[in-house]
Amino acid sequence: MRDAFPDFRLGKVLATSFTGTLSERHGEAVERIPTPQRLIDWLAVNGLAVESCTPAQLDRARELRESIHAAATAAATQDALPAPAVHVINECSAQGRAAAILTPEGERRWRLGSASSVEDALSVIAADAISVIAGERDGKLALCASPTCRAAFFDTSQSRTRRWCDMNTCGNRQKKARFQANRRKKLGSAD
Repeated sequence: MRDAFPDFRLGKVLATSFTGTLSERHGEAVERIPTPQRLIDWLAVNGLAVESCTPAQLDRARELRESIHAAATAAATQDALPAPAVHVINECSAQGRAAAILTPEGERRWRLGSASSVEDALSVIAADAISVIAGERDGKLALCASPTCRAAFFDTSQSRTRRWCDMNTCGNRQKKARFQANRRKKLGSAD
């Protein structure tokens, strides 16, 4: 991994983890895949290793990321899915040559086409987004309660009441802010 870049936010759901490569969308945005090499790194960490990535493929990946974010946000708020986002997701899903394979341990993995192209990897991400947005998985789409983040995430908690995209970042930041506000309040009332 490249030390000069922010850490990846890795979740258990490929599609929403991919949208997390741009965080703090309503604050000071943090781009976690600013270069083609960084996209290669993210794909490798998520089991979708590719050998190369062009700037055009990076642009297409970001277009898919934003389309998934737009569609997932609409699904989470029960709004109509934006047609341009649906078009990009469907296009990316159809372009790849990836296949699901079963490992000896009984897990599903993805085998990219013989060229292991970025398009193959994006098709896997798009297919994952389709299954999540279409409601085919056990869980629900939600939006992070952080006003600067508002990332779409897939809540698989038992109660389906999770509030944060990532407890270690957004949740911790909010808990810390609440603690400091309460502390200031107590210090202010002690005068």
